[in-house]
Parts: sequence; C-alpha cells; structure tokens
Amino acid sequence: MVLPYPVPRAMNETPHAAIRAYYDALCSAWGRQHWWPAQSRFEVIVGAYLTQNTAWTNVEKALGNLRQERLLTIDGIRRTPKRRLERLIRPSGYFRQKAQRLKTFVRFLDARYGGSLARMFARPTAELREELLALNGVGPETADSILLYAGNHPVFVVDAYTRRILERHQIVSTAVGYDEIRLLFERALGETPSSPGPPMQSLDGAPSGPPGSCHRPSRMSKASRTASVQVFNEMHGLIVGVGKNYCLKSQPQCEQCPLQKFLPEAK
Repeated sequence: MVLPYPVPRAMNETPHAAIRAYYDALCSAWGRQHWWPAQSRFEVIVGAYLTQNTAWTNVEKALGNLRQERLLTIDGIRRTPKRRLERLIRPSGYFRQKAQRLKTFVRFLDARYGGSLARMFARPTAELREELLALNGVGPETADSILLYAGNHPVFVVDAYTRRILERHQIVSTAVGYDEIRLLFERALGETPSSPGPPMQSLDGAPSGPPGSCHRPSRMSKASRTASVQVFNEMHGLIVGVGKNYCLKSQPQCEQCPLQKFLPEAK
C-alpha cells in the first residue's frame, strides 16, 4: 500500500500544516501574484489550452496574435477557419492539435450551454469537471485551470512544479496521483484566510518579484472571488515562482528560496 505522503517530517507537523506554512512564507515574501493574467474568462480558457507543453512566453505571443486580429472571443474562434487559427497560434507549439481542441471546446460550449460561459460555470464543480475532462485534449491540469481561473470554482491546480516541490520536501511520494495532491492542497488551504501580504507591485507598476509568477494586474487577476478560490489562485502562482526560479529541475537554487528553511535537511 502506497501512502498519499511518506511520513510527517516532524512529530508535530502534518502535510496540511506544512502546506499552510509554505503559503504563509511565500505570501510574506512575495505578496500578490496577479495570476491568471487575462482580460476575460475566455482568454483564460484559450491560455489554458495554449500553455500545454510550452512556456508562457510562447503563449503570450499566440494570444497577442489573436488579440491583434480581434479573434480572442468565442465567436472569433468559432468563425475562424482552422488553417488560419493554426497560423495565429503557431508560437505556442503543437498548433494543429491546439487549434482543433479550441474548436472542440467552442462546439461543446455551443451544443451544451448555448455558447454561454455563465451557464457553463453555473454547473456544480464536480459535474462540470467531468464534462471538461471528457473533451479531447483536456487533462486534469487544464480542466482545473479553467475551473479555478475562469470559473472561480474552488479547485486547486497541480502542475509539475507542485509535484517537484512536494517530493523534494518529502511531503508526497513519486507514486501519488494528481487528484490526491489536489485534495491535499484543497483540504490544507480551504480554511486559510485570504491574506497574501503586501502587494508586489502597484496597479500600474512593473513586476518586482520573481519572474514567471508575478504579472501586471489584469481584469481577471483583480476579479472578486471567494476566500478559498483566492487562496488557491495565489498559492498556485506562488508555486510557479518557486519552480521557475529556485526549485529547478536540475541545479536547484535552494539557498535563495523562501522555502529553504522547510527542507528536511534544513531541520
């Protein structure tokens, strides 16, 4: 039998307590992350598809192409020929697959919800999650990104950075599945107050924190949310900052990381 996480690293420390401590430490160090950077819910959805297997800088180029052509809308994707859509999103990589998947999503939205995101996101979280997962090209991370960042549903997004950090801190084993990690975070942070500390930037200022997580405020990043949704939003952005800047796949920079003090060897 594989346990969801190895063993508590200290007698008085549970995995849930560790995750809450990480959230507090990162919030104190970096504050608001303003993730997901987008002007509309549909832009978040398009970004969630385009960011599969590529860097966010490439996604921004593809989104910029769509925005310049005034096609970053449901109707824009609906009426754009697939070949043209492929050319516009080419910077994001796997552009043929992603163009088809965007078309598939819009057809699903039209057929199931009359083209209305409001009607779609009014569905219960678990039911809508199953519907999204049934779509071609939508895995758990993409589905949960759409639910959390576009729909304000209380789900936590697990990415490769999340798993890497938890494994190195001996909170989970390599055998743990996506949903086990997701539920671990949701239970640990579900009752956490939404207090991300001092802002990293003014509303019109440039990001002052680690690149890769902190963005300029946008309409979506400043949207009103429930406390748990805001905490899940912030924690995912903070983890991206750790993963991209310190917890690197090779040659991790632990000495400069705000989570260094939580490493098992540090204790």
